[in-house]
Amino acid sequence: MGYSNTIVGAINFVDTASSQRIEPGSVNHPPAPWPAHFKTEPTPQEVAKIAANVVDTVNNHFDKVPDLFLDSQAGFWRDHLALTWNLRTLKGKDKVRAFLQTEAQVKKVPLQIQIDESQAFRKPQVAGFAPVDGLKGIQFYITFTSQNGKGRGVVRLVQEEKTEEWKIWTFFTTLEEYRHQPEPRGPNRPKGVEHGGQPGRMNWAQKRQEEINFTNHEPDVLILGCGQGGLTAAARLKMLSVSSLIIDRNPRIGDNWRNRYHQLVLHDPVWYDHLPYLPFPDTWPIFTPKDKLADWFESYAKALDLNIWLRSTILSSEYDIARKSWKVVIRRSFVKTTHPPARGGSGVEEELEHMELTVYPKHIIQCTGGSGKPNMPTSIPGITGGVFKGDRLCHSSQFTTATPLSMHRSKKAIVVGACNSAHDICQDFYERGYHVTMIQRSSTFVLSSSAALKYLIGPIYSEGGPAVEDADLFVWSFPSEVFKTLQKDLTKLTIEHDAELLAGLDKAGFKLDKGIDGAGLFAKYIQRQGGYYIDVGTSKLIIEGKIAVKSGVGIAEVVENGLKMEDGQVLEADEIVFATGYDNMRTTAREVFGNEEVGDKVRDVWGWDEEGEMRGIWNRSGHEAFWFHGGNLALARYYSRVVALQVRASLDGLL
Repeated sequence: MGYSNTIVGAINFVDTASSQRIEPGSVNHPPAPWPAHFKTEPTPQEVAKIAANVVDTVNNHFDKVPDLFLDSQAGFWRDHLALTWNLRTLKGKDKVRAFLQTEAQVKKVPLQIQIDESQAFRKPQVAGFAPVDGLKGIQFYITFTSQNGKGRGVVRLVQEEKTEEWKIWTFFTTLEEYRHQPEPRGPNRPKGVEHGGQPGRMNWAQKRQEEINFTNHEPDVLILGCGQGGLTAAARLKMLSVSSLIIDRNPRIGDNWRNRYHQLVLHDPVWYDHLPYLPFPDTWPIFTPKDKLADWFESYAKALDLNIWLRSTILSSEYDIARKSWKVVIRRSFVKTTHPPARGGSGVEEELEHMELTVYPKHIIQCTGGSGKPNMPTSIPGITGGVFKGDRLCHSSQFTTATPLSMHRSKKAIVVGACNSAHDICQDFYERGYHVTMIQRSSTFVLSSSAALKYLIGPIYSEGGPAVEDADLFVWSFPSEVFKTLQKDLTKLTIEHDAELLAGLDKAGFKLDKGIDGAGLFAKYIQRQGGYYIDVGTSKLIIEGKIAVKSGVGIAEVVENGLKMEDGQVLEADEIVFATGYDNMRTTAREVFGNEEVGDKVRDVWGWDEEGEMRGIWNRSGHEAFWFHGGNLALARYYSRVVALQVRASLDGLL
């Protein structure tokens, strides 16, 4: 550890405005201070009694609940739909009191909680809270019943320094069952057959075709996109008896992954990426290749009987406020015939038949990815207009793979950008024989895959670890400020773990940072949705000089043989790829629905709001009956339920 600290101390970490950049208009909540350590560790019997006292107060003396929280601004209640149909984080006992008295309306059906002792992981116990300084407290899982239904939560208690009383530090409640209507699975699964003589009845395949085509009724919800967002939203809605239709412009489910660059493999491990209701099998690899994931999406949709129209796009849409429904005109295309390709071609050529269909859903959920349109820096002189005379100039979203080179020919490639996609594309170019230069416009947070597994994901999502539902509950139970504090501690550990790797990158001229407020990977993802790289091999190529880095110098213009930099140097290239990220999700909404109808009404998406909940996504978007849902597989898994529950409540007139 001392050796690592010596190396870390010599690394030049950037701490500039660009390294601290967050989504415009969002709120940068600082890391919360760690509370005080307890003076004497409580015995198991004392822990049980302390937890029981909290439960008794909530169940029988609800007006005293605010006094259970730490004084000043140190205690948090994070509520996801247990008490209202909003996502809320209340900081401090005064805000908790005001929330319970005015907004939650819990007097109608008071919150009733029970300690969950069904597994050892969930029982009241002394648990570690701070990874670095060893802070401990009392933690236990709860189940609850409220006016909105049933759910679960996590409670963390610490000892107040002055009084030595045990107080609530974080209290989390999240709704899982809507208004006491269990999901139709397990013991509540559908029967699947109707016995008896019924002349002319349809079999399962015929019924499914009617469901998919919406022959006899309208879909309650129209979902755009059949990636992880669309599939998880549809699955959750189905469990709430809400009909949905997914439309996607691609010819196959999963093509949004298949069509990405050749070498793409998920950087997250399998234990973190399960989809709801149908987890990956035990034989699944730790890191999932893109095409394997795409095939799984196809199987998932079929297994869960999700309704999907492929090769389908929106032609027009309008929302009727009086009727509280949308009118959406969809162009749906079918393969009419297939025939061999023309001479010299490959595969098959398809002739399509088109239909215009109108649907009237009550809600729309946009699930077209966690970002918006590709961010191509068109302000750079010469980037358009055919100035560049090389083989390819494109955005990373259009890049599939580098062209293999013959032994007697070499080519040069430039990749603009220094985050996950840029690194993967650089490695692809290198492996196919190109001389590659990465242009790093601003500093990057880098951690190795092994550090991410050991410190960020592995402690809770791992082989033999807690059930993924318990792991999700644990992760999302942290209010954003506390989560950021936790990530700041974990980032210190990942940096020490990766000391030699980071020192090598620093020496190679690659600019490093520690993330927003020193909170590393997850802060950059949640607050900025970029600015990081999980190393799976490219960093070593940079350290060894096999991939060149040009950092800290802007691009002056695109010239016919490459890029001219602001320092006057011309970097020659046969191919240029701009891995420059994506715009806000609002841009896709504008593109699909138009500015006047949706684009100018929805709020910006991503980053924290005033309470530390996410803006615009998984919550009210700013336009009635329009929702955003996206993010990685883990976010899609948890928040798909949150979105689906709000949609169901709205359909029942509760929002």
